[in-house]
Amino acid sequence: MNPSNVLASRAGDAAVRPPKKMRSPTARAWLFLLPAMLFLFVLVVASLLVLRMSVGVKGEEWTAFSLESYVRLLEPYYMKSLLLTMRLALVSSVIAVALAIPVGLAMARLKSPLMRQLFLAAVLLPLLVNLLLQSYGWLVILGPAGLLNKMLLSLGLIERPVMLLYNQAGVLLGLVQTAFPLAVLPIASSVRGVSRSYEEAAATLGASRLQVLRQVVLPMSMPGIMTGATLVFAYNASSFVVPMLLGGRRVPMLAVVVHDQIAPLLNWPSASAGGVVLILSTLAVMGLSEYFTGRSRRALEVS
Repeated sequence: MNPSNVLASRAGDAAVRPPKKMRSPTARAWLFLLPAMLFLFVLVVASLLVLRMSVGVKGEEWTAFSLESYVRLLEPYYMKSLLLTMRLALVSSVIAVALAIPVGLAMARLKSPLMRQLFLAAVLLPLLVNLLLQSYGWLVILGPAGLLNKMLLSLGLIERPVMLLYNQAGVLLGLVQTAFPLAVLPIASSVRGVSRSYEEAAATLGASRLQVLRQVVLPMSMPGIMTGATLVFAYNASSFVVPMLLGGRRVPMLAVVVHDQIAPLLNWPSASAGGVVLILSTLAVMGLSEYFTGRSRRALEVS
């Protein structure tokens, strides 16, 4: 064969052959993660700026260094606000999880894909509505002349309107309603992962439906339940709109106190210190919850 024809044939094969991949899998993975890393970088920088302002002095946030803002948080008013925030977030998470368990069980046991999608859409509907609009809706329902009081008066259950606004009951109701979907989704996913064979085996051994639920389904779904409770707690601990509108100044959760330090007082160091304490307190509770969730997962793997 003519050498020139061989070279031409090889050149044609090289032109047809697809080019070699220029990037390694690791490089492609980092490139894929780049947008998320940039977003996290902005959050980290913002957190460091807040931390720096928390050790500053009003009017000299970037030059002075003082722990006065943290010392002020030890005053009874701020300590009461922190404890109130943790308590309402904890109670709301317990109530939300208790209400979300039957809903999650129903979602996990639905066989029709259409019904499951409709159920999911109904659960996620509150997340599609602006939080401010939801809070104003509760004002219309819970007000002295609201729908709930009018209904109770018409039924003769009360003689005068019940005050459900600007107190902890109204705030707790709003917190549970707005964070309810965050508890349903992890529980439904966890229950869906429980094999029906375990329930059938328990029923074969003579367990009732209630015993199967209490001794089989709920223990095996505990990681999802703990995750849902953690999400609700973290979401409600930093809530501002609900306590501001439904509680006013009578329910001073820490996010409302931080807002008051910024808006009328322009005390950025004090507000930053409050935000740092709120973040650390929430992370501590989330870390404790993650510890117990990990223990629950390991116990399920062993069993």
